[in-house]
Amino acid sequence: MILDELTELNKYVTVHPRFAAAFDYILNTKFEAMPVGKKEIDGKNIIAIISDEDGVSMMESCAEFECHNTYIDIQVCFNGVETVGWKSRGTCVEPRGEYNKDKDVLFFEDAPDHFFKLHPGQFGIYFPNDVHAPMIGEGRIRKLIMKVKVDE
Repeated sequence: MILDELTELNKYVTVHPRFAAAFDYILNTKFEAMPVGKKEIDGKNIIAIISDEDGVSMMESCAEFECHNTYIDIQVCFNGVETVGWKSRGTCVEPRGEYNKDKDVLFFEDAPDHFFKLHPGQFGIYFPNDVHAPMIGEGRIRKLIMKVKVDE
């Protein structure tokens, strides 16, 4: 997992071959005016999703404690303050069901080890090893979720 300020985004460009294109999109797009929904940036390799929803309780979010196999999530907070729960997938011991390939999600019954806040102008990068419980908060949270395909 990586947490940082948007002003520092480019220092992570070498972490994955598709990050350069994803970061360019993040840094050169006006998301405040974009409608909620999904947009393919590079076919199925890079997908942008705008979310603008009310935050949920810790219990609600942790009930959907999730990780992904096919995509890396780059989540950027634009409005509101989002709390996110995190735990390493390697230390999770209670999967809930099987991995859903169509939705690229595996849920866990485990509880997060850590919680942190994302403020406007900050981002988190969640790799397949990062089990996360997002959208914890009060009021509206507007954010971008970039889905970056893991394999080349």
